[in-house]
Amino acid sequence: MSVEECVLENKICNDCGECLICNLDRSKECNNCMDCIDIEADFSAIEIDDIIYDEE
Repeated sequence: MSVEECVLENKICNDCGECLICNLDRSKECNNCMDCIDIEADFSAIEIDDIIYDEE
C-alpha cells in the first residue's frame, strides 16, 4: 500500500475530497474545464512533481 501526498497541502492524503471541488463554484465537482486557470495574468505556472520517461 502506497501513501499518497495531498495535492493541496503538505500532508498525507486523507480522502477529504477538497481537491475535487471546483475553484470557481464550490457547489460543484471539478470537471477539468480549465476555466479557473483561464485568467488574464502576466504569467502562468504549473508545478511539475516528476518526469517519467518511457523505458525501451
